[in-house]
Amino acid sequence: MTPWVVRLLVANVAVFLLTAANPELRILLAFQPDTVLTHPWTPFTYMYVHGSIGHIFFNMLALWFFGPRVEERLGGTRFFTMYTVSGLAGAALSLFTPSAVIVGASGAVYGVLYAYAHFWPHDKIYLYGVLPIEARLFVLIMTVLALYGGWNSGFQPGIAHFAHLGGFVGGAIYLYLVERRAPSRGSAARVGDALRRTVSQKEDVARWSSIRRDQLHEINRSEVDRLLDKIRASGVGSLTDDERAALDRFSGK
Repeated sequence: MTPWVVRLLVANVAVFLLTAANPELRILLAFQPDTVLTHPWTPFTYMYVHGSIGHIFFNMLALWFFGPRVEERLGGTRFFTMYTVSGLAGAALSLFTPSAVIVGASGAVYGVLYAYAHFWPHDKIYLYGVLPIEARLFVLIMTVLALYGGWNSGFQPGIAHFAHLGGFVGGAIYLYLVERRAPSRGSAARVGDALRRTVSQKEDVARWSSIRRDQLHEINRSEVDRLLDKIRASGVGSLTDDERAALDRFSGK
């Protein structure tokens, strides 16, 4: 589990417990587009408020599943920024439903899901733990459902479809801006470039091979195994800068 994922899980659970004990606080923190001028804090606070145990459980489950790998890829600061931007974008698109009262981390979590599909489009997501579907296709299906639900109020009533759609939009825009600042590489890749100038390939491989896999999240273990297999098959030179940077992070360098 990565630091910002843990913090967000704790924050969401803490707010859920507080608002469960004080329903008036939930109303104060919820986002309603037509009252945003008198409650300007709500585009930020609504994404930490949930209406039921089931609501928070599934949002936090998705954050726990997709968040750590995305945070490892982006770094903590960028991950939290993207999470927040996605939640704010969810609030922005919810202006299409001005009288709706909106709560939940879904918009922010959808941004995380988009980032996961962006970086690992062919990874399999198992719906209900059974049906495998590629991450990119899953995001596409969820986008279509959000669009359809947003313009058809009778479809899945009670779900903030525009907030979901906004999460995807916010995540996509944020990643585009980050990658535009470094078209071929991110900041982690630049660190990888500097390391290659000072550390031999033999030392790199030895350090990466000593990564404590038992201390990694299951998804990160799979990524380390894939990259080490790639080195054995094609050599260190076959790694991209982002892949080298990822191994450096896993090794604690």
